[in-house]
Amino acid sequence: MEQNKVETLSAEQQQELLEKYDPESATRKLGGPVYWIVFMMLLSFSLFQLYTGIFGVLTAQLQRSIHLGFALALVFLLFPASKKLRKKNHKIAWYDVILAILGIIVGAYWPIKIQELVMRVGRLTDLDFYVGLLAIILVLEATRRAVGLPITIIAGSFLAYALFGPYMPGFLAHRGLDLERLVQTMFYTTEGILGTPIGVSATFIFLFLLFGAFLVKTGVGQYFNDLAVSIAGKRTGGPAKVAIFSSALQGTISGSSVANVVTSGAFTIPMMKKLGYKKEFAGAVEAAASTGGQLMPPIMGAAAFLMVEFIGGGISYWDIAKAATIPALLYFTGIWVMTHFEAKRIGLRGLSDEEMPNRKEVFKKIYLLMPIFAVIILLMTGMSVMRAALWSILITILVSAIRKDTRISFWDMIQALVDGARSALGVAVATAAAGMIVGVVTKTGLGLKLANSLVDLAGGALIPTLMLTMLAAIVLGMGSPTTANYVITSTIAAPAIILLGVPDLSAHLFVFYFGIIADITPPVALAAFAASGVSGGEPIRTGVNSAKLAIAAFIIPYAFVLSPELLMIDATFMQIIWVTVTAICGMLVIGAGVIGYWFRKLLVVERLVAIPAGLLLIDPNGHTDLYGLAIFIVLLLLQIFIKKDKEQKQNVQTN
Repeated sequence: MEQNKVETLSAEQQQELLEKYDPESATRKLGGPVYWIVFMMLLSFSLFQLYTGIFGVLTAQLQRSIHLGFALALVFLLFPASKKLRKKNHKIAWYDVILAILGIIVGAYWPIKIQELVMRVGRLTDLDFYVGLLAIILVLEATRRAVGLPITIIAGSFLAYALFGPYMPGFLAHRGLDLERLVQTMFYTTEGILGTPIGVSATFIFLFLLFGAFLVKTGVGQYFNDLAVSIAGKRTGGPAKVAIFSSALQGTISGSSVANVVTSGAFTIPMMKKLGYKKEFAGAVEAAASTGGQLMPPIMGAAAFLMVEFIGGGISYWDIAKAATIPALLYFTGIWVMTHFEAKRIGLRGLSDEEMPNRKEVFKKIYLLMPIFAVIILLMTGMSVMRAALWSILITILVSAIRKDTRISFWDMIQALVDGARSALGVAVATAAAGMIVGVVTKTGLGLKLANSLVDLAGGALIPTLMLTMLAAIVLGMGSPTTANYVITSTIAAPAIILLGVPDLSAHLFVFYFGIIADITPPVALAAFAASGVSGGEPIRTGVNSAKLAIAAFIIPYAFVLSPELLMIDATFMQIIWVTVTAICGMLVIGAGVIGYWFRKLLVVERLVAIPAGLLLIDPNGHTDLYGLAIFIVLLLLQIFIKKDKEQKQNVQTN
């Protein structure tokens, strides 16, 4: 048994990787009285959010400004100003204390001055102006520290565009905003910093992050790994399938692709390497699967909650989760079949009995999944997202009490509240920065201008427009959080697709998908790079392998835009079954074509035929399905008969 033991990363090594590739994890290690001050502030942040979640949110400006004030103050206390200072990050610099106090002032300004601000209706005093200007500066700096430079530069560029509109070339020119009007829009309306993005952060997203923190305290993260091993471990190439299964589940409690890679990859990647997978392939499997965790219903990436507000028109979060079900199934099917074919190609086995956990003990804890099923049921019944999150937290606490080893103590609950607030800081400041982008787009009419120019550039054709939108989403997503990426692309690029008659939900899911896939798309593939840090593989090669394994994510969005039946839009039950089955067959044959193996090694001609056949099957159009099925059956028969023929010849030679 000792011989079969797999070396995994220590908690310290995992934290080092997180800090390297995930800016939101690079916080100070505080001690002494300062630690407890920050601890109480984080706890207060969560208690405020719980209070408003239970008893009703405050008016938009009050709820959002208090949320912003907490986030700004805590970011300046927890995140050093530069990477160099992280080595000495046990102490808070004097200027960070001042910035934190200024953050509290900015957050408290609306609650203190609300009556005066409402009475003045947009007319700013000198104090109003300076506080609003300070809010813009603090949000930009907090975003740089907690989220990274890319989104900060983008937000700053949009602000500059608002100010210098008359000097812009061609169709980009506009009347421009003076500094006072810009400050007014950014901080004294619900079209800027205190706009819809941070509104979603201050309600839905925060509570679901708390739900994730409570789930972690039950030990559900480790349980996901144990359950995955019990179900998939003995299959061909077992550890890779364990990685896919556990990472899909981990996405429920982790809003970050990088965090998902490091936490579950620390367990799965060493197992894959021990079995015989190459370093780059092992890292790629984990990166592709972990990134897909944000695409996996019922609890998707934070941007999915923003989508509810951005699409509007009575669409619920459940509508979005339901629509994303078949695409997510196809995404993970693609990774699953490719890892299976790779294992068959290089002759890998599954785990031995000695390497497997005690299944009886694992399945005794199946109740730990009840909170996740509860979320699905609550959302299906039409309950609001906030209420569903609150009930799910309560159910998690009750379910954990079933067994002593999973029971959440009072101190665990306090820790979960603190951890949940800490995980929300990056989202809060990123959505505040994204709100400034939306404000500029709205005030200058830039969104419609860019949408029209995108359509013109594509010659009014849908496919070229989709390709340009895909490129924009991937480029913006490189190093940016998915939330900010989605806000930008949904306000600039998605309208271009909608102008061409595509349903709103299809257009928004299209940009959402590619914003997430940027995490595994070279040259800046943070999830893949984090995976290479665990596997010891070459980062770019790991990224290329990740993109290859996640090929479904580059195909499916085009398919559901062209045929909304894949999103269960205006489709009958039988249509849904048909498109699901044919699309799964399509992913199977594409996987075989990409890896070059099915029942046996594929000939070059077979590989060249397999991928187009898969594309035909993924497109739900009746004619393409029939053509694709015909090719699929021919390839399948060739595989089976030629394999049998070879086996018979080998048997004859042996005898």
